[in-house]
Amino acid sequence: MLAPVDDVVAWGDSLDNLLECKTGRLVFEDFLRTEYSEENLLFWLACEEYKKIMTSEPEIITAANRIYTEFVQVDAPSQINIDCMTREDISENISQPGPKTFDRAQRLIYGLMEKDCYPRFLKSDIYQALL
Repeated sequence: MLAPVDDVVAWGDSLDNLLECKTGRLVFEDFLRTEYSEENLLFWLACEEYKKIMTSEPEIITAANRIYTEFVQVDAPSQINIDCMTREDISENISQPGPKTFDRAQRLIYGLMEKDCYPRFLKSDIYQALL
């Protein structure tokens, strides 16, 4: 899984640059797995996909429920670390999901990755070995 050096260097400029690159996402996910926090990235990616499928109500409901069950509900298999108010808001609205159902939680998780995981990734052996 080699990426052009220019891409790897660009990953160090911003989390957005990292997430925009498929190889960057895979490398970041590998790093997060070593820290037992890959659910953050997986949730963020699931939300990005969810925003794209706003076509039919059954599809929206199915996708929203999958994200909720996998990441948001208490004791979910890959439960994300969000505040109880955000979790409760999603829980109360999951029966009628809309395009912004997960926006607040996604912003929180992005902020967590940007301030916590991403700086550690940049210092990691995984990233440094690619430079």
